[in-house]
Amino acid sequence: MYRNFFKRFFDVLFSFLAIVFLSPILLIVALLVRAKLGSPIIFTQDRPGMNEKVFTLYKFRTMTDAKNGNGELLADHLRLTKFGKLLRSSSLDELPELFNILKGDMSFIGPRPLLVEYLPLYNEHQKRRHKVRPGLSGLAQISGRNAIDWEEKFNLDVKYVDNLTLVQDIKIFLLTIKKVFVREGINFENSQQSNKFKGSSSK
Repeated sequence: MYRNFFKRFFDVLFSFLAIVFLSPILLIVALLVRAKLGSPIIFTQDRPGMNEKVFTLYKFRTMTDAKNGNGELLADHLRLTKFGKLLRSSSLDELPELFNILKGDMSFIGPRPLLVEYLPLYNEHQKRRHKVRPGLSGLAQISGRNAIDWEEKFNLDVKYVDNLTLVQDIKIFLLTIKKVFVREGINFENSQQSNKFKGSSSK
């Protein structure tokens, strides 16, 4: 009952309330992003969701559009400003994903939505991470951050899918809040850019 109805019901209810309650923060961050990093304010990227259906992910942008003499964008680390680092470390850049949750693209808790280019690289076991909506945070994000490798992250994602309960979602949510506020700063996906998944050793 929770998996098939109440999880989505709670996602809609609490994402709507969060958007209303956090609207001043959303507005302030949006204005700061516009002033410090330029436009567009929102960074969008296609990500695979439940049943591998691709959707558009929303985040506040954290990098400038600085280019070299040939008109090519500079490397990510050169375009990431102190303000951008602050947005990432505080997870404020993730706030627009509340609209993804409200729309039904995502859930508060679930496997993180990764890159579309990874889809053909998963083995059958790893593909099962897409049996549920991807989440703002998940079991892998509270279980070691970037200290665990891709195989372990995917095993945790599938473990979450197989044991999806209200109690587990509440536990993950509370641990996520704790990590953000004690400034452990869950690095949801920044490491993916430098350590991309290249396929499983066991197909």
